[in-house]
Amino acid sequence: MRNEANSSSRERILMAATKIAQAHGYGGLNFRDLAEAVGIKASSIYHHFTNKADLGAAVARRYWEDSAAALDALSAEAKDPLQCLHRYPETFRKALASGNRICLCSFMAAESDDLAESVMKEVRTFAEVHVAWLINVLSAANVVGPAESEQRARAIFAAVAGAQLIARSRSDITVYDALIEGYRTAGLLPA
Repeated sequence: MRNEANSSSRERILMAATKIAQAHGYGGLNFRDLAEAVGIKASSIYHHFTNKADLGAAVARRYWEDSAAALDALSAEAKDPLQCLHRYPETFRKALASGNRICLCSFMAAESDDLAESVMKEVRTFAEVHVAWLINVLSAANVVGPAESEQRARAIFAAVAGAQLIARSRSDITVYDALIEGYRTAGLLPA
């Protein structure tokens, strides 16, 4: 029973930390506010995470693992690689639709000067997961040749993440939708 309680507390901490970091970045994570959001004492967080870097790395790791699972589910659902590419921007749109939040790893990447290496490693992994998935889907869809797939994947990833950032700064999800449509019109994303 004690292990279940510890696991449950850890999960609640990770979920609350994710929401805080999506709204305020790594810099906005502090144990006092996090403990208040979870309904525990700040000292209790130290039972699960030794310091802020440990917490930040765990949050970023969980975020990219969940994102990788969502991309795998998209591939399984859409089966057609062109349909996968068309639906890819939805993965970033969900954060905007949920309280005008932003991709946690994009937010943390912008704070890279202030991140511990353990956190930065997980943030980089998020980008690598997305780029690898895009390379595979671009190749399967025959959108570009193998030599161009990595460059195109990185351009798509950066453009979609950038569209999310611009839309968030305006608190207007329609800005995101218009930018994504513009990427399709320009040919960056398949129509």
